[in-house]
Parts: sequence; structure tokens; C-alpha cells
Amino acid sequence: MALMFQIDIKRKDMYRKAKKFGFTHPIVVSVSQELDRLLNRYQEKYNNQNINSLKNRLVS
Repeated sequence: MALMFQIDIKRKDMYRKAKKFGFTHPIVVSVSQELDRLLNRYQEKYNNQNINSLKNRLVS
């Protein structure tokens, strides 16, 4: 699960920077947006796996 590892690292990075600069600082917002992209990739992958699994069960 390399993607989950990336998400965990990015989340920790975001919280460290937020503690230092505050949640509204542009650096923190940028890291948050990167985290959002990773989370969206994870959700797309998870949803696609569920859809394919459901299709396979319906065809069987």
C-alpha cells in the first residue's frame, strides 16, 4: 500500500507545518492540497475496486 504510506507521510508533514506556520499559511494550504490529491487517488482506486467486484458478482 504505497499510496497509504504517501498519505500518512503527507498528513504528518501538513500537521508539522501547520503547527509551525498555522493552518491558513500558503505552505500549509499547498501541502493540504497535495494530500487532497492523494486522498482522491485512493478513493478512486477503492471505488473502482468495489464497482468491479460488484459487476463480477452480478455477472456470475
